[in-house]
Amino acid sequence: MAAFKSFERFRPGGMRVHGGSIILEPGLTEGDFREVAAQGVWLAKAGFGAVKTPFDYAPMIGWAKAAGMITTVHTGGSSIPGSSAIRAEHLVAMQPHVSFHVNGGPTAVPDEDYRVIIEQTEVALQVCTAGNLRTALLCANLAHELGVFDRFIIATDTPTGSGVMPLGMLYTIAHCASLTALPPEWFICAATGSNARVYRLNSGLLGAGRDADIVLMDAPSGGSKSDALDAIKNGDIAAVSAVITDGVPRFVVKSRNTPAGMQRVRVAECRLPQDFSS
Repeated sequence: MAAFKSFERFRPGGMRVHGGSIILEPGLTEGDFREVAAQGVWLAKAGFGAVKTPFDYAPMIGWAKAAGMITTVHTGGSSIPGSSAIRAEHLVAMQPHVSFHVNGGPTAVPDEDYRVIIEQTEVALQVCTAGNLRTALLCANLAHELGVFDRFIIATDTPTGSGVMPLGMLYTIAHCASLTALPPEWFICAATGSNARVYRLNSGLLGAGRDADIVLMDAPSGGSKSDALDAIKNGDIAAVSAVITDGVPRFVVKSRNTPAGMQRVRVAECRLPQDFSS
C-alpha cells in the first residue's frame, strides 16, 4: 500500500510508475486482498512466496481476482534460491491474468508448454528482454498461428540479475520484428496498446481522454531505412526524437541513448510555463 501511494502521483523524470504489487505468501487471507484493493492496490504477483508447491498459489490468485486485482505469475525456472519453477501445468491450475517472462526469466519453460498455455488458459503471454530470445520468437509465431496475438505483450523484466536495460523494450520490438515474418507494428502494439488493455491502463493508445504519454520515433540517422517501421523491421533501434508524458514534453531531440532521427523535430507551440523550443 505504501509503494502504491508513493508513486500514485509521483513522476520521476516524467515516468508513470505503477507501484505496489502484493506478493502472494502463505498466511494471506481473502480479507487481506479486499483490504489492500480498497486502498487502491491492484496488482498481485505469485512466484516468490514460501509455498510448498506452485499449486498452492491457485486459491490466492482466485481471491485476488475476486477483489478486482490483476494477477501476475513468475514463469520458468526458479530465479532466486528457494523459489520453484513454474510451468504450464501450474498456470493452468492458477489461471492468472499475466504470465511474467513466459520466454524465461531467465530460464524458459519447455517448448511444448507454450501450446498448453495458449490453449488451456486465457493468460497474457509476456515476453521480456532479460529472457530467452529463441523462445520469445517461438511464442510470437505460435500466438499468431493460434490466433491469439492480442495476448502477446512485451516487457523487460529488469532490473534483475541481468541489470538495467535502457531501451530494453525497443530492443525486444526490433528483435522480434526482424527475426519473424510478422509486421513491426504488431510488436509496437504488443508493447503499448496490448499492455494497456491487459493491465486496464488509460494509456497505450492515441485518443481523446487517454493519458498523453507519447513517444515520437524515427529511423536512425545514417541507417539504411527512411522511417521507423522499416528501421525496426531491419533490426535497427528506432531513434527516439521526443517523449511527452502527462502532456508535458520531457525532451525533444535530446535522447542520450538512441541515434539522432532522420527528420528535424521542434516544438511549434507550447502553452506550458517551461520553454522546450530548443
